[in-house]
Amino acid sequence: METRLAIVILNFNGENHLNTFLPSVCAFSQNNPVFVADNGSTDNSIAFLSEHFPKVNVLPQKRNFGFAGGYNVALEQLKGQFDYYLLLNSDVEVTENWIEPLKSFMDLNQNTAACQPKIKSWIQKDSFEHAGASGGFMDLHYFPFCRGRIFDSVEKDEQKYDFNTPVTWTSGAAMLVRSDLFHQVKGFDSDFFAHMEEIDLCLRLGNLGFDFYCIPESTVYHLGGGTLDYDSPKKVYLNFRNSLFLLMKNHAGLLFPSLFIRMCLDGIAGVKFLLSGKFQLTWMVFLAHMNVYAQFGRFYKKRRQINTKARKFYRYNGRIIWDYYFLKNTVYSQLNKRKFN
Repeated sequence: METRLAIVILNFNGENHLNTFLPSVCAFSQNNPVFVADNGSTDNSIAFLSEHFPKVNVLPQKRNFGFAGGYNVALEQLKGQFDYYLLLNSDVEVTENWIEPLKSFMDLNQNTAACQPKIKSWIQKDSFEHAGASGGFMDLHYFPFCRGRIFDSVEKDEQKYDFNTPVTWTSGAAMLVRSDLFHQVKGFDSDFFAHMEEIDLCLRLGNLGFDFYCIPESTVYHLGGGTLDYDSPKKVYLNFRNSLFLLMKNHAGLLFPSLFIRMCLDGIAGVKFLLSGKFQLTWMVFLAHMNVYAQFGRFYKKRRQINTKARKFYRYNGRIIWDYYFLKNTVYSQLNKRKFN
């Protein structure tokens, strides 16, 4: 029986992105239905879709629920209709053969919960893109990095990562996920609002024993920063706050020592911002920590709802800050592969 797949794009005031990137999605959708979940846009997005892309299905929402909540609301409307959801950012250009390698791999590997294509930069097409690159990983302190991108060091794509590999997380910029598993764990955690909610989803499914892969035979090009610029204070706030949310929910063993170490490392980053004259970003780190204190009880309750003894997601059992800043391992290929398990 043919598996059913829906391409779902979340949009918020993204008429320009839809105009630029949606034509490639429609051209290379391989007859899979395309849905645009509109997250309460106040621009001309819905009218634009109606006029220029009448075959695209629109799922309008009353307000902006964020990336996490917006997808949850939209996919609840599609529940039971599709085997796979192909989640795609509105600022992604796809290529002709982008769906089949992902879908074929998932069809043949039933224990894989989600996979992603190789994600390259739309601006510098010979390089990886920050959000996902060629598959995402997590270190002992819950710092995410990618095959092809560690912190702000983004590699050129020299095809040395052109093989399927297990990863800790797949990027929400372009992710093929099994619909039944998505709904089984109640989708994204809407408390994240935006950023790292896909990592949290993957950690929760990974703790249930499921795998995640990057399939570089499929390639897409991501603009990045389509909703929030990479230097946006709000993005910095969400990244620091949500990293701590990840740790609080998903860390196995004693929580407080790991949380304390991570918050100290965040403090060092805040001082670095301060010394660089980026005072507002230092303030964002502080506000992120204050929100973690305010939300601690809420997230500790979520933590208790997960079986801590069963936590076993695939990760990098090293310290990426030490590797990057002290050992000068600035690219993925330099890391000790024995620490991945």
